[in-house]
Amino acid sequence: MSAEEPLFRIVRGVPTAEELAALVGAIMVRTRPTQAAAPAPVSQWARSARPALARPVAGVGAWRASGLPR
Repeated sequence: MSAEEPLFRIVRGVPTAEELAALVGAIMVRTRPTQAAAPAPVSQWARSARPALARPVAGVGAWRASGLPR
């Protein structure tokens, strides 16, 4: 493929500049290799809002214990 050869061509219709820009953008996003995103770090503030063991425990007094702080 030479440097002067277009990557694609319009064979029907007369697209506007905005339509061509949208097409090029869609092709670029579609053909870009995906990168595995690293998980965002969880702040201490957000972590404090989640109990360590949030699983309900079945048994006698479980209903009452579900509303008590751990």
